Amino acid sequence: MQIPHIGQNLSPNHRMFLAETVGTFVVVVLATASVVIDARYGNKIGLWFVALCPAVAVAAMVYAFAKTSMAHFNPAVTIGFLISRHLSRGLLVLYLSSQALGALLGSLFVKYAIGSQAHLGANAPNYSFPIPLIFFIEVLATCFLMGTILIVVHTKGLCRLGGVVIGAVVGLDIFFLSFISGASMNPARSLAPAILSGYVGNLWLYFSATFIGSGISAFIYRRIFPL
Repeated sequence: MQIPHIGQNLSPNHRMFLAETVGTFVVVVLATASVVIDARYGNKIGLWFVALCPAVAVAAMVYAFAKTSMAHFNPAVTIGFLISRHLSRGLLVLYLSSQALGALLGSLFVKYAIGSQAHLGANAPNYSFPIPLIFFIEVLATCFLMGTILIVVHTKGLCRLGGVVIGAVVGLDIFFLSFISGASMNPARSLAPAILSGYVGNLWLYFSATFIGSGISAFIYRRIFPL
């Protein structure tokens, strides 16, 4: 007797919602838990750990769910896909709501299962740098991410290395740019720990620069490859 696959009887929209919720949950857990764990040990583990964990999470979730939902896990990516015309407006609420749910569940898991250090791993810019530079770096980091994602989509998987490449860009952005802007690139990843910890003062950055960054890459893509 053939065993049915999980989700086999769900509609495509339900499968997309489930994929985006689970994928965002995993990304937020690894991205924020790495910060929490590093803070618990006095930042002795190091930035490599904080960068590697979300890189692995993103790569794994891309391979797990790319065929189901295109593996957004990020409202900025969703808006980028809307601008590049890879996503219809009718699916916008589905994606954004599933990402918000997954992120909140992820931060709740971190809070009660791992710890609450470093404001649950909330993003924070370094205000010793000028605010225009901080803003520019966050835009740039998100541009790199969205541009890479669009290249992977355009090449239909980049020779099956798409997940690795996207994850690597996430990790490299964090490793080289987080000391200035926090390198969130993902409003959902920033929102959930900020709300649950009350550390909301930096959300202005992650709800503006990230969407601008993804929008820039998406508009460039549309100019080069009009659909």
